[in-house]
Amino acid sequence: MIGPRHRPVNAARPPWPPCPGGSRKSTRAIELSAQRHKLYIMYPAPLNLIKLSVGTDSVEDLIAWQATRRAQGADKQPRHVTRMWPKRAAELLDGGSIYWVIQGVLQCRQRIVRLDEVIGQDGIRRCGIVLESEIVRTGTVQKRPFQGWRYLPGSDAPPDLAPARRGEDALPPSLSAALSDIGVL
Repeated sequence: MIGPRHRPVNAARPPWPPCPGGSRKSTRAIELSAQRHKLYIMYPAPLNLIKLSVGTDSVEDLIAWQATRRAQGADKQPRHVTRMWPKRAAELLDGGSIYWVIQGVLQCRQRIVRLDEVIGQDGIRRCGIVLESEIVRTGTVQKRPFQGWRYLPGSDAPPDLAPARRGEDALPPSLSAALSDIGVL
């Protein structure tokens, strides 16, 4: 006789693994658990940009440069002017950041506030990427040189440094990147 604990061999198995230790969990509890986990899948990580910070030797140099009047727009917010306009602008403005590569190492990020049209003295239309003034240090990653900017999916972006580590003395970028590559940082 086939009772409630038995099912035919060809019956479809539930999409979740059996409970540890053979304990029985109600089907409703398992469905609720599955629904909670789907929330993470429904909200993809934001799209970001990655850009070389040419002429800066450290994050502090970037901060000093962005404090100058030349690097700010009329609203006194830092901005980066680039020749190309991002085709995926809506995705960038939905929580995206610009990740800065300094001396061949990705070291920090800034949140993108908006994209402004900038007309140069030569009459060419450019994109002004307006940024938050706060620079957030991230885990370090070695990057090869490239021209312009590239899209960086949120799933590939390095994590922000923990708040407890932000006040530490910064390691030299090459040492920090080497330690990150072997999994120490």
